[in-house]
Amino acid sequence: MDRLTNTIRPYAWGSTTAIAELIGVEPSGEPQAEMWMGAHPGAPSRTERGALNELIDADPEHELGKEAAAKFGPRLPFLLKILAAGAPLSLQVHPDLAQAKEGYAEEERRGVPIDAPHRNYKDANHKPELICALTPFDGLCGFRDPAETATLLEGLGVDSLKPYVDLLRAHPAEAALREVLTAVLSADPEQMSETVAEVTAAAQRLGGAYEPYAGIAHHYPGDPGVIAAMLLNHVQLQPGEALFLGAGVPHAYLDGLGVEIMANSDNVLRCGLTPKHVDVPELLRIVRFEPTDPGVLRPEASPDGEEVYDTPIDEFRLSRYVLPEGAAAHDLTAATPQILLCTAGTVHAGELALEPGQSAFVPAGEKAEVSGVGTVFRATVVA
Repeated sequence: MDRLTNTIRPYAWGSTTAIAELIGVEPSGEPQAEMWMGAHPGAPSRTERGALNELIDADPEHELGKEAAAKFGPRLPFLLKILAAGAPLSLQVHPDLAQAKEGYAEEERRGVPIDAPHRNYKDANHKPELICALTPFDGLCGFRDPAETATLLEGLGVDSLKPYVDLLRAHPAEAALREVLTAVLSADPEQMSETVAEVTAAAQRLGGAYEPYAGIAHHYPGDPGVIAAMLLNHVQLQPGEALFLGAGVPHAYLDGLGVEIMANSDNVLRCGLTPKHVDVPELLRIVRFEPTDPGVLRPEASPDGEEVYDTPIDEFRLSRYVLPEGAAAHDLTAATPQILLCTAGTVHAGELALEPGQSAFVPAGEKAEVSGVGTVFRATVVA
């Protein structure tokens, strides 16, 4: 297996301390948002044999296994990350596979440069994802019941929110959510900025259930995404709990450290909380306007000690082993590619000793045995 050297992405919303504390180094004072583990061309992991994407390109059947290469093509179908949110990420949704293929082909046909700031589709793949908390983790996920949102908005006592409250109470759920989100994102910017300022002041005064939105508004003053965020479920994960985010589900991460895994795609449509491009018509085509329970996932333990986070897609499978003192070694040898990530203690993966934040790539079929005292996450595919 190969020890990985990984890139840390310094996005502005990143925590200045969380990743440094995990890996046991002094914080640099700069934001550190994501550590990428995988073969994404934007920041491929490196090994002593070379960049991981180049190794896979050179011999996909050896690195990925015949079944995975045949099912997903000659590429690693997932990207594993350590994500450290110190400020809210953009409110966003991801397309399903058919929408991604259609959107990518259309932008290619129109000649939109791949790096254009208004480009929506960087590839033709979908981007389901899973976030597993390493610390208490705050996020927004899926639409709240419209009647509950109406009560929440009404409690702010802001007159300009009354039309949204009336819509949320007067229409079937999906129609109400579509109309309100459309109205929020299409409103006059100056008037919306005034509304958000009033909402911010009220949320700060009231606290309680309004506290998360006051925090969001602090980072994004005047942004219509503050109102859009109030349409969503606020979720607080405890360490070990996770969220699965499927196509069309609006979401945002607010604060905390977690392990994230996703299909190997960069397709994002934004709803707000960002200075980046918001394509309202395309966004409204992709969003699934239905109230949902966030569906907090807890791992399902198997007899051999593997704790699996069950998801409905095949591009990734995430599990973990919590290794106590004196535990027997676990044989993880598989016919699929794997990335092993230590998040606590010291884990021995073959001949490699992994400390928190360190990881290894295991080519398909290679011997993989883990032992030690600590926690190791295992990322692979369902082939």
